[in-house]
Amino acid sequence: MADVVLISGSPRADSNTEFLLNVCKEELEAAELTAKILSLRGNPIQSCIACGQCAKLGKCSLQDGLNEILPDIREADGFIIGAPVYFGTARGDVMNLLQRVAMVARVNGNWLSRKVGGPVVVARRGGHSATLQEMLMMFFISDMIVPGSSYWNIAFGHAAGTVADDAEGIATMRKFAQNTAYLILQMRK
Repeated sequence: MADVVLISGSPRADSNTEFLLNVCKEELEAAELTAKILSLRGNPIQSCIACGQCAKLGKCSLQDGLNEILPDIREADGFIIGAPVYFGTARGDVMNLLQRVAMVARVNGNWLSRKVGGPVVVARRGGHSATLQEMLMMFFISDMIVPGSSYWNIAFGHAAGTVADDAEGIATMRKFAQNTAYLILQMRK
């Protein structure tokens, strides 16, 4: 299992979201942590149906691929998720994943507690702040530790690869990942 699990919520291959997660992965690996990027591409995640079965099963009752991701997140010390902004908010799959992971974790010993991580957001023009805030809610209510950076974890990009032109956004992601690694390593002492 990886020390840090990163999940791309983009439906596109070689997306700006994946680019930013790879920037984070580079920094985590530079700190000698292992990092694994998973993608929701081709794996639509349904909304929680509030059936309560996760408390009995130790996993989600829905069969859409989330249960294959859960052990990676559970065993990791860190969890970072990246989302593109669609119409001013995170993609539905991303929020569905966050809500279901949080529910399964909460009713099974709150295993997200004290994991380190946070969201990464990319958009063409706007909606970054609202999306970041929306995603942060899951991290905070799950008793996770969210490190800061030199700015909010946002970057600008439209067509695939254009986020590479956002020097400040990339620097923000680097610092966020460095701080994530630092906290994980300090907590292991």
